[in-house]
Amino acid sequence: MDNIQLIDKAKSVLHLRRLTKECIVSEVSAALLTAEGNVYVGVSISAACGIGFCAEHNAIAQMITYGETHINKLVALSSDGKFLPPCGRCRELLFQIDRKNLKAEILLNVERSICLENLPPERWQELRK
Repeated sequence: MDNIQLIDKAKSVLHLRRLTKECIVSEVSAALLTAEGNVYVGVSISAACGIGFCAEHNAIAQMITYGETHINKLVALSSDGKFLPPCGRCRELLFQIDRKNLKAEILLNVERSICLENLPPERWQELRK
């Protein structure tokens, strides 16, 4: 799957909407391509009580539900179509579910990407030493 196809998958679920006065969904969407060639998508949930989660977490949960952990490529888009690298929480989850995900290609735009391992300057475990 090429970058444009993966981006289109993320765009297909990017429908910003308010569910209730306290809950907004799909401010961000994500699509990931696994080593097995499957694509999983997800959207963010922002709840006033603080228990929402990122679009990447949603896509990762779907992937794990179907027995996969190894990601080849990931893209996240804001509701206005901007590319977003994974936040620190998402980067850590990607690492913890499968160390091979450090080599996952993170799309920064249609033509530019970076390996996950090159995004965070230091891992939180390294800071604790």
